[in-house]
Amino acid sequence: MSTNSAGSTNRAGGSGKAGTSSAVRVGEFFELDTGPDVSDSDHYNEDIAPTRVKERTWSTWNVAALWVGMAICVPTYTLGGVLTAYFGLSVGEALITILVANMVVLVPLTLNAYAGTKYGIPFPVLLRSSFGILGSNIPCLIRALVACGWFGIQTMFGGLAIHILLSNILPGWESLGSTGEVIGFFVFLVMNLYIVIKGAESIKIMETLSAPLLLAVSIGLMMWATPQISLTEILSTPANRPEEASFWGYFFGGLTAMVGFWATLSLNIPDFSRYVKSQKDQIAGQIIGLPLTMFFFAALGVVLTAASTTLVGETISDPVTLIGKIDSPFWVVIAMVMIIIATLSTNTAANIVSPTNDFQNIAPKKINQTRGVLLTGAVGILLMGWELLKKLGLIESDVSVEAMYTGWLLGYSSLLGPIAGIMIVDYFIIKRQFLNLPELYKTHGIYAGINSAGMIAFVVPVILTIFSLTTGTLSWFYDYGWFTGSILGGLLYWVTAAKQPDTLQEGVTLGN
Repeated sequence: MSTNSAGSTNRAGGSGKAGTSSAVRVGEFFELDTGPDVSDSDHYNEDIAPTRVKERTWSTWNVAALWVGMAICVPTYTLGGVLTAYFGLSVGEALITILVANMVVLVPLTLNAYAGTKYGIPFPVLLRSSFGILGSNIPCLIRALVACGWFGIQTMFGGLAIHILLSNILPGWESLGSTGEVIGFFVFLVMNLYIVIKGAESIKIMETLSAPLLLAVSIGLMMWATPQISLTEILSTPANRPEEASFWGYFFGGLTAMVGFWATLSLNIPDFSRYVKSQKDQIAGQIIGLPLTMFFFAALGVVLTAASTTLVGETISDPVTLIGKIDSPFWVVIAMVMIIIATLSTNTAANIVSPTNDFQNIAPKKINQTRGVLLTGAVGILLMGWELLKKLGLIESDVSVEAMYTGWLLGYSSLLGPIAGIMIVDYFIIKRQFLNLPELYKTHGIYAGINSAGMIAFVVPVILTIFSLTTGTLSWFYDYGWFTGSILGGLLYWVTAAKQPDTLQEGVTLGN
C-alpha cells in the first residue's frame, strides 16, 4: 500500500512532531502510523496493535464460515432441551425463541463490529474509549472469565469425543474409563491452544474448511434421524409450565438466556472484524452465518434427542454420548472426528481469542499473544478442575457441566448487557464513529486512567441486578438481564458521558 506525500511525511515524523504517532486514513479504513510515543507505551504491543489494511482479508464467506463453525457445537445442540426443561417452553416455542434470539443478537454484533472493521482494533482497545485504558480491564476480565469457563466446558466435550474415538481404534483404551476422558481433555486443550498461537490466519483457514463439512454432516444426520421419529408428535408435546401461566413471561425469560448465549461474542466481535475487508462483508457474513445455523443445529438436537429412544433404547440429550452408544465402530469414529472438528472450530474462535486479547490488555509489554493463550488454558483448567478431579475419582461432586453453563446463560448476560449498551452509545452517539487511534495506546493520552461515565453506567445496572437477585425485588430486572442491563447502561452512559477534550481528527493523514 502506498501513501501520498502527507502520509509519507507522517511516516517519517508523525504530524509534525518527532516521534509522534498518527492515524492514516485509507479509504474507509484507518491504520496506525506508529512512533515511539505509542510503541514505547506500556499499553501497546504488536499483537493488539491495529491491523494493517493488507491484513484485512476476511470476506463475507469467511465471516459466515466463522459463525457456522462457532454455532455448530454441543451446547447449541442442547439448547432446545434447555429451553423445554428449564424455561417451560414447548419444542416449537423453543425453536422459535432460538431463531428470534439470534436475530436480536445480530444488532449488537454488527454494531460493535463496526469500529473493529474501521480501525483494525480488538475488543479491549475499543473498550478503552468508553472505560478508559485502566478502567477497560474490569469489563475485559469479566468477559475473559466467562470465556475461560466456556473454554473448559467445550474442552471437556472435546476430550470425551477423543476418548470415545480412541476407544474404538485402540484396543484397551476403553478400560481407562474416566481417566481416558481426562487424557482426552488435555490432548484437545493442546490442539486448541496451538491453533490460536499460530494466529488469525490459521483460525480463518480452519473455519473456512470446516464450515461446509459440518453443515453437510448435520444435514446428513437430520435426514438419517427424521424417519425414526414423528415431527408432528414432537411439536405437539405440551410445554412444561402451568396451564394458566402466560406464554410471554416464559418466552422472554428464554429469549434473554438465548441472547446471553452470544452476549460474549456481541462484545468481542471486534477481535474478528478487525480482519474483515469491509463493513458490508462483516454485516452480510454475520447475517448469513448465524441465525439459520443456530436454528438448524438446535432443531437437529431436538430431533436426535427424540430419536435416541429408538436408536439406543434411552433418551440422551448429549450427542457425544448418544453417538458413542451406536453399535458401529466405523460410524462412531467418523462421528467423533466430526464432533472434534466442530468443537475445535467453536472453542478456538469463541473462547480463546477474546481472553487472549483481554489478558494482554492488562500488561501488553509482559503478556503477548502466546502468553495470553497459555494463560487462557491455565484458567480454563482451574475452572474445570473440580470436574477433572471428579473424573479421576479424587473427589465426589453432584455439580453438572450442563447446570453450570445453563446458570451462566442468564447470570452472565446480566453483567455483559451494560457493556454492550455502553459500547454502542459511545461509538455511535458520543464519538460519532470517530476514535483518536494513537491516543488509545498512550500511557498519558486522553483515554488514560478510568472513564467515570463508563464505570457509572456499568456499575449501576450490576448493582440493580445483584439487588434483584438477592432480595427478589424487581425480579424482572434480573430475569430479562441482558435487555434491562444494555438499555439502562446505554442510557446512563449517554447522560453522563462527555466528549473527549481534544480535536478528535487531529493528526489524521490520507493514504491512497
